[in-house]
Amino acid sequence: MSTIVVARKGRTACIAADTLTTFGDIRLEHTLDCHHSKIQTFGKTHMGIVGSAAHTLVAERAFNDKAVKADFSTRDSTFDTLIRLHPVLKENYFLNAKDAEEDPYETSQIDSVFINQNGIFAMFSLREVYEYTRFWAVGSGACYALGAMNAVYDRYKSAKDIAKAGAEAGAMFDTSSQLPLTFKTVKLHQTEGQ
Repeated sequence: MSTIVVARKGRTACIAADTLTTFGDIRLEHTLDCHHSKIQTFGKTHMGIVGSAAHTLVAERAFNDKAVKADFSTRDSTFDTLIRLHPVLKENYFLNAKDAEEDPYETSQIDSVFINQNGIFAMFSLREVYEYTRFWAVGSGACYALGAMNAVYDRYKSAKDIAKAGAEAGAMFDTSSQLPLTFKTVKLHQTEGQ
């Protein structure tokens, strides 16, 4: 899968991602993949999506679809975007919205973290949207990344250093993640806690 993390400190937010793609037991490392960055940019939002490799091309097209009117600036606007996105995914991209029988809603099959000038966020397959105060991670290396970022958060001064520690931990211990990392940073409108 992947290790993709977001962190914020002071007036800066950072997203970091590993660069390995896997297809079952086959590994496609960054030197063989022309498009190895897992960070995609939509307007002023930098996003990392985990799950199927097909999500990359679908997201590039769907988030630019006029019917979706993608807006990731806040938790509420992201949720509204996901509501508009779901039928587009089903109708135009043949999304298999079936997951577990006990799920209360159809799944979009997309989990991601993202940053923009308003903060750090995540969205999950049942259209859950979260905004975080310090850091978060998604992907198969997320547990390692969360532990590493928690351990260094108070000691490190920059969002990029915190994100780097998390993504590097994921790449070290998760078999589906690998260095090198890619990064994007943004300046935040407001400081933490406001």
